[in-house]
Amino acid sequence: MTTPPSISVEPPHAAGIAELLEGGSAYAQSRYPEGAGCVQLDWAELQRPGVDVYVARRGDGTAVGMVALIDDGTHGDGRAEIVRMYVDESARGHGIAALLLQRVETDAAARGLRELVLQTGTQHLPAQALYAKHGYRRVDAFGRYVGVRASICMAKSLVGFGAEPLLDRPMAVGE
Repeated sequence: MTTPPSISVEPPHAAGIAELLEGGSAYAQSRYPEGAGCVQLDWAELQRPGVDVYVARRGDGTAVGMVALIDDGTHGDGRAEIVRMYVDESARGHGIAALLLQRVETDAAARGLRELVLQTGTQHLPAQALYAKHGYRRVDAFGRYVGVRASICMAKSLVGFGAEPLLDRPMAVGE
């Protein structure tokens, strides 16, 4: 993949999304046999009001990655949840997950959201590394993840997200 994919918010029934959901479910089930700790939103839940599905597509229109943002007030004022991040195996290693994450964060900050939360699994080491690299920190389990031993919950503050660095300003009095 030489050119970056396009990323747009699409309805959950758009072409290719069902396949991405199936791929994400199969990947998670391979890490957590018999569903031990695997918590995922299904297709119907992605259709609820307040849920936006972001899709990465190649130039030919093929869906190669997705993530959803739940901004329906269930996590408190100014807080939303990232769910169902998945990149098709054929497209991994090209930074698509990072592009999806950056787009969601940018849109969330523009909406005035102050914090994003997410859940990943104890066996999803690449996902944990991606989120940590992008400034997410571990937090206590929340919502449907409380008591799920295989869950790792993370959060990132969006306060000041996208602000220009103050490189031309003194860092301390007297500089």
